[in-house]
Amino acid sequence: MALADQDMKAAIAVTRFGLGARPGEIDQARRDPQGFLKDQIRRSGADQPAGAAPTSAQRMAEFREYQRERRELRIEKASDVRPPKPAGAAMDATDPAMAAAAAKGDARDPVKVVGNMLRKDISEDFTARIQLAATTDAGFRERWTLFWANHFTVSATKAITGTVVGPFEEEAIRPHAFGRFDDLLGAAETHPAMLTYLDQIQSIGPDSQAAQAMRNGGGRGAGAFGGARLQLAAQRTVGLNENLAREIMELHTVGVNGGYTQADVTEFARAMTGISIGGERDGAYGAPVFRVQAHEPGERTVMGVRYDQRGKDQANAILTDLAAKPQTARFICAKLARHFVADDPSPALVARLEAAWTGSRGDLATVADALVSAPEAWDPTPAKFKTPYEFIVSSFRAAGGSPMGFQQVGPILTSLGQKPFSAPSPKGWPEDAQSWAAPDAIVKRMQFAQAFSAGAVHDRDPKALAADALGERLSPETAKAIARAESRPEGFALLLMSPEFQRR
Repeated sequence: MALADQDMKAAIAVTRFGLGARPGEIDQARRDPQGFLKDQIRRSGADQPAGAAPTSAQRMAEFREYQRERRELRIEKASDVRPPKPAGAAMDATDPAMAAAAAKGDARDPVKVVGNMLRKDISEDFTARIQLAATTDAGFRERWTLFWANHFTVSATKAITGTVVGPFEEEAIRPHAFGRFDDLLGAAETHPAMLTYLDQIQSIGPDSQAAQAMRNGGGRGAGAFGGARLQLAAQRTVGLNENLAREIMELHTVGVNGGYTQADVTEFARAMTGISIGGERDGAYGAPVFRVQAHEPGERTVMGVRYDQRGKDQANAILTDLAAKPQTARFICAKLARHFVADDPSPALVARLEAAWTGSRGDLATVADALVSAPEAWDPTPAKFKTPYEFIVSSFRAAGGSPMGFQQVGPILTSLGQKPFSAPSPKGWPEDAQSWAAPDAIVKRMQFAQAFSAGAVHDRDPKALAADALGERLSPETAKAIARAESRPEGFALLLMSPEFQRR
């Protein structure tokens, strides 16, 4: 292999497969670019963001408190009753959320206090995640993990789901990122974040015990189901909700052209009834539970296969079979190729990934290895335009820095159209160039680059930073423009806005 070829592969390994180069990282990859990436494949799972994160159940308990306070406040306002503040109920000034609320005049409003705490939790979750992305020495491992987080999108566009997006990634995605796909699928679809985001907690079998009892005005079945009134008073009618079943088939497994019908979606939704999250009566608030009283009894037929399993085993059997479908391998491998290599990837690359998936029965570590080994993935032409998140992360990495807090990244990402943890639909964030390369978006990127560079460069040479950030991918034209810049910050800003840096 020619030296130039090896140098280019080192740059590709870090900037395409990873999240952008930190100073010295391309040099580390130069000896064995493929080996540099393969060493990051870890069957034990992906890295976790720093800090002791609360569990989903803890977060949902906080949300329950928020709802309780809102409900009580509405009752107070309706009756114009203002109970006296209990003795000894002084605000804890050491609580940052309480202190912030007090500064805004919210100290005596429990709804605003708890609401502020929830928003703070979400901001801290995202900050920890982007700090990991900006500093990790395993950029490929983190990019691979973020692909799956986007594939199994849950979004903070719903308030309750927003509180558990961070725990969802840490509990369902990261531990299984290089494991078997059926394990990842099961963990993601039954996590409280997914169950709330796609309304599974509202789904009741029309002929279930709970439905019959509720139609009859109460009774044991309704009481048993009532433990899920954490279902957030969202359940107004007795009936089936097909949202989760549909998205599992359309977005998470076989794909929209995977050969299923509306009847298959309905049957799958019936099989999934009873999968919910615990309420106060369960002693497992916010944890996944199965409510046999809400489950639709009977056999199911999905995509030509009959399932006579009982209870939650029925849904599990269908999930296992969907994970093993050849349509699932084809759909997801094409999506992987689009994410890592090109908006219109070569059929040969997709076929390699599909063969690895099928041959290993969905072993994601094997698929990751096949991606790194595929010659099509190393085409020097940069075909992927960075999403706003990728652009911001790679900018921090190029500067050798990390965001200090949410305010450094949250507002600019929102301005660029990628609001933290808030994908616009279950499809997740788009990854094609057309979605992110509009003229106004480029202007906003330039404004960020200028402001960021002013505080990131200091006395460092932007020419050296550019060589570290792009390696052999740095074009002579861009290198010349950086060298001729009137100031060091301007030179670094030119690097961030260069075609080589904007693409990977």
